[in-house]
Amino acid sequence: MKKILLHTCCGPCATACVERLLSEGWEIDLFFSNSNISPHDEYLKRAEYARKTAEHFGTGFIEDEYNHQSWLETVSGYEDEPEKGLRCSLCFSYSFNRAARKFNEGEYEAFTTTLTVSPHKISKIIFEQGRKYPGFIEIDFKKKNGFARSLELADELGLYRQSYCGCEFSIR
Repeated sequence: MKKILLHTCCGPCATACVERLLSEGWEIDLFFSNSNISPHDEYLKRAEYARKTAEHFGTGFIEDEYNHQSWLETVSGYEDEPEKGLRCSLCFSYSFNRAARKFNEGEYEAFTTTLTVSPHKISKIIFEQGRKYPGFIEIDFKKKNGFARSLELADELGLYRQSYCGCEFSIR
């Protein structure tokens, strides 16, 4: 089996991505690396439901170190950027850098992200950031009805669905 590291933003988004990757023959570890999420209680809640998703599908689950201060330093000066702007690109790069470090430990053939399943994220921008990291593969999980399927699965599993991207700047 091929082994892939799946950067995971949340449980609901991961559902359809995991389902698809499993159907393609991948062995999967969910990599919950989301120092962007604020407040910390929100981070903990999302981590819990991502872990629940991993348990449901029988995948691995790895939780990265939470370092919101480091993430804030990365996006400093871009706090007022609109959603889908430069702040988001920096955020994607921050997360992919973390995923690339885990990927480089040598257990995986590739890594990718659940971020592309969301209709609120522009896959082209995600891929531009991902291409900076060896091992990243471009999978647009919006394709093949991915987002609609993620909603169905999240509902079936009783997963918490958040109302904002994760960072304090996306709440507005």
